[in-house]
Amino acid sequence: MKKRIAGTYHKLRATNILSNFFNLSGIQLSNLLLIILIIPVITRSIGIYEFGIVMFASRFSQLAGSVINWGTGQSGVRDVAFNLNDPKKLGIVFYNTLCIRVVIFVFYLILLFVLQWFHVGYYTYILLSVPIALAEVFNPLCFFIGAERLKLFNIYNLVFNIACILALLVFIKGPGDAIWVNFILGTANVITYLVLMVYFGSTFKLTFYLPLKNELMKIGKDNFYLTINNISVNLQQSIIIFALPRWGYGILLGPYTLCDRIIGQCRNLLITISNAIYPNAAHTYQQSAALWNVYRRKTKYLIAAIFFAGSMLIFILAGFIVFTLTKEYNATAILILRIMAFVPTISALNVLNVLDQLLKNNNVFIFRIALVLFIISLLVAFISLNIGNYMLIGAFTLIVEASALLLYEYIIKKTSLQNA
Repeated sequence: MKKRIAGTYHKLRATNILSNFFNLSGIQLSNLLLIILIIPVITRSIGIYEFGIVMFASRFSQLAGSVINWGTGQSGVRDVAFNLNDPKKLGIVFYNTLCIRVVIFVFYLILLFVLQWFHVGYYTYILLSVPIALAEVFNPLCFFIGAERLKLFNIYNLVFNIACILALLVFIKGPGDAIWVNFILGTANVITYLVLMVYFGSTFKLTFYLPLKNELMKIGKDNFYLTINNISVNLQQSIIIFALPRWGYGILLGPYTLCDRIIGQCRNLLITISNAIYPNAAHTYQQSAALWNVYRRKTKYLIAAIFFAGSMLIFILAGFIVFTLTKEYNATAILILRIMAFVPTISALNVLNVLDQLLKNNNVFIFRIALVLFIISLLVAFISLNIGNYMLIGAFTLIVEASALLLYEYIIKKTSLQNA
C-alpha cells in the first residue's frame, strides 16, 4: 500500500514537472517570439545605433529591478510552495513580498531624482525606462511557480507580447521615437503583472495583511546574499554595456547589445528549466540529499548536451540570424555572436549547481561567488576595453560564465568532501 501511494506521489510530481516545464517553456517561447519580432521592428525603425542606446537604458532598469526584487523571485517560490495550503501564511508571504519591493522602488525613484545633477549618459532614456523597474514590483511569477499554476500566466504573457508588438508598430516610426520603446514595453508589463497579482490574491482568498517591520527586516537580512548574487549576475552581463560608451566604443553598443539580447533568450530558457524543476527539486532534496545529487548530475549533462547543439546552430547561422533581425550583414555583430554562441552551453552546465546551493540554503557561498565574479567582470571589462580587441570584448560574457562554472563546481566538491 505504501509503495502504491509513493508511486502515485512520484507520478503526480513528474506530471507537475512536465506541466511546469511546458507552461514555462510557453512563456519563454512567447518571449522569444517577442524578441524575434521586436528586434526587426525596432532596428528597422530607429537603426542599430539607437537600438544600442535603448538596450543600454533597458539594462540599467533591469539592474534596478534585480535590487527591487530583493531575492524574492527565488525565495518566494520556496515560501509559496511550503505555505500553499495555509491561506493565512500565504497571505503573509504575498504582502511581505509586495511591500519590500515597493519600499525599494521608492528609493530607486529618489536615486533617479538625484542622478539628474550628475549628467548621466542617456538620462532621458533611463528615466522613461522606469516602468521596466516598476514591473518588477508587481512581477508575480514566483507565486505562480510556487503554486504550480502557470497556465494563466502563460496566456497573459502571450497576450502582453502581442500587444507590445502592435504598440511598437503603431508608435515607433523613426529614430526620434526610440526614447519611448522601453516606456511602452515596461508599461505593458506593469498592467499585465497587476492583473495577475489581483487574480492570484483573489484565487487563494488572501486577505490584506499589513507587514510588520521585523518581518520586512528579516526578509531584508535573509535575502541580502541572494540580492547581491542577482546584482552580480546582472552586472556580469551588463557592465561591459555600461562601459562601452565611457571608453569610447559607442559604435559597438548596437552590435554587442543585439548579440547579448539573442544569447539572453537562451539564458532565460535555462531559467525556465530551473524554475520548472525547482518545486519538485525542493521536495526531492527534503526526501534525500543523495537522490538529489544523482538527479542533478544526470540532468546537468543532458541539458548541456541539448544547449551545445543550440550553440553550434547559432555559431553556424550567425550571419543569417543577424541579417534576419536587422536586414544588414553587420560584420561586427556576426563576429560577436559567434563568440557568444557557446555561452548557453557553459551556463547549462552551471544552472543546477546554482539551484543546488539554493536548496541547501548556502546563501553565504552564493554571496562569496557573486563578489568574486563581480571582481572578475570588472577586470575582464577593463582589460578588454583597454586593449580594444573586438574578439576579446565579444568574449567577455564567455569568460565570466566559465569562471562562474569553475567556482560553483569547486564549492560543491568542497562541501561534499566536508560532509562525507
